[in-house]
Amino acid sequence: MRTTMILLAALSLSGAAMAQPGFGESRFEHSLAADINPAGLVAGEIRNEDGQRRAVLYHRGQATDLGTLGGTDSYSTAINAAGTVTGGALDGSNRWRAFRWNRDAGMRDLGTLGGRSSLGIAINQAGHIAGYADIEDGNFHAFVHDGAKMTDLGTFGGRTSYATAMNNGGTVVGAAQLENGYRHAFAWTPAGGMRDLGTLGGRLSVATAINDSGVIVGAAETADRRWHAFLHDGKKMVDLGAMIKQGQSYATGINAAGDVVGTIRYRDNAPLTFVYKDGRMRIHQNRNALYETGKITDDGKVVGAHYTGHRYQALSVPSIVDLSYKTKSSDYLLLALLVLMVGWCLQKGYVHWRHGVLGKPSVY
Repeated sequence: MRTTMILLAALSLSGAAMAQPGFGESRFEHSLAADINPAGLVAGEIRNEDGQRRAVLYHRGQATDLGTLGGTDSYSTAINAAGTVTGGALDGSNRWRAFRWNRDAGMRDLGTLGGRSSLGIAINQAGHIAGYADIEDGNFHAFVHDGAKMTDLGTFGGRTSYATAMNNGGTVVGAAQLENGYRHAFAWTPAGGMRDLGTLGGRLSVATAINDSGVIVGAAETADRRWHAFLHDGKKMVDLGAMIKQGQSYATGINAAGDVVGTIRYRDNAPLTFVYKDGRMRIHQNRNALYETGKITDDGKVVGAHYTGHRYQALSVPSIVDLSYKTKSSDYLLLALLVLMVGWCLQKGYVHWRHGVLGKPSVY
């Protein structure tokens, strides 16, 4: 069986090599890519063996530490085309605060909605930032910061809400609590306020991304209490998870072309990455998948992190597996050997089973 596994590995590695993972961190550190801009600047984080997190900007082999607001930890969540980054950082009083960072001004605290903490989650090309912040009573609300002030986006009558994404038109998406305590996906505009996007028949939903055409993706509960990825075109919610036969699915990103990326979780198996493109659902197998799937860029890169068995490493992979690889004669030889080995293992397994049934020694 060990020989069979080696042959399987050889076949799986015969195609094009994957992208080099990580931010150049040590083997004792973790890294996560949160976002990437058109210039190839990657916003993410490095976490050391003690769990301390530092926001970084990675480009061409160099990781720049973005610092903190006087505390020990920080992490970045999004970057725009100008290279402005947002995320969260601890201040000197050990409070998480949303920040705006650029090369000229460094890291700036965006404040809160009257409470203790805040986090920046998304940024558009105008530099407007969306996220969530504590209000005076200790609950948290989604916000938009336009560079001058922070606006409270409210809720659906419940106590909490949070923003997850924003497009260049200023539409913000996320999830907000109803009076009954359940959260629904929302879309917010300055003119129309907060709109409930509904669910797929269940109690809960969350919007996670939006493109400049106003197409929204996320995840929603179905009537049988399963989570399915969805796409909302502004009129109705489309169940993308119905195209995936098993497991729970969550859409995490959408690009300008409407390509959707997300994660599939099935029982205790490692998560898989899916891409919905041109009306077709594609599932990346483990070697082409990210353990943590994030966003998809307009040129088709999916950013996130993979898991090596003992640590996470930042990684970007193509959204479509390269199908241009041409079969070589050596591949047919490997395949033939694999077939022979599988046949040998099956035959030995049958003998082992038969001897066991007849009460004879099962050693062979």
